[in-house]
Amino acid sequence: MRRWAFILVIIVAGIILAYIFEKTGLWRTVSPDELKNSIEIIDVETKWVKKYYQPWPAKLILVPAISFRVKNISDKPLRYINFNANFRFKDDYENLGDFTLKSNYGVEGKTKESFEKNPYWKTVFVKLFAQSKGSQYVLLGEWEVSKKIEFEEPEPVGLPEKKKIKEKQDSSEKLSSEKKKEEIK
Repeated sequence: MRRWAFILVIIVAGIILAYIFEKTGLWRTVSPDELKNSIEIIDVETKWVKKYYQPWPAKLILVPAISFRVKNISDKPLRYINFNANFRFKDDYENLGDFTLKSNYGVEGKTKESFEKNPYWKTVFVKLFAQSKGSQYVLLGEWEVSKKIEFEEPEPVGLPEKKKIKEKQDSSEKLSSEKKKEEIK
């Protein structure tokens, strides 16, 4: 008799837990359409960021990145949303890898200016996916990664003041000559 009472208590507790899980939404998965229609991606910014920098010998590795904000456009609170970004070169079907918002694969150069002439620094596209509560991944959008570089090389250390001033003048002259070339075009 005690054995049946124990089994009955376990069954009733299981039914109560199942009811609670169902009402709180812990068991229910979100459909891809529901997920896509409940969020909006705003303030998207794509750029290249530093993965590795070494001043001597000069070595700089940049990787594509995407930053954004998520807006809840449904009447329900958002919980447990995973985002995944997929980066690939333009006209190339091989992914640079499936990454979370910043690619591990990048392009190597010596300085920030060396990337402008680097043939491997091609246009990159990023696809953004979202997943919630065991749902399938949903494509939220695809963007071209801008050629904006978010990195500043540090000032040279240990150089005499005259040499530092000369280097700054040389770099400003180079920038002004590049602007003149662009104006001519």
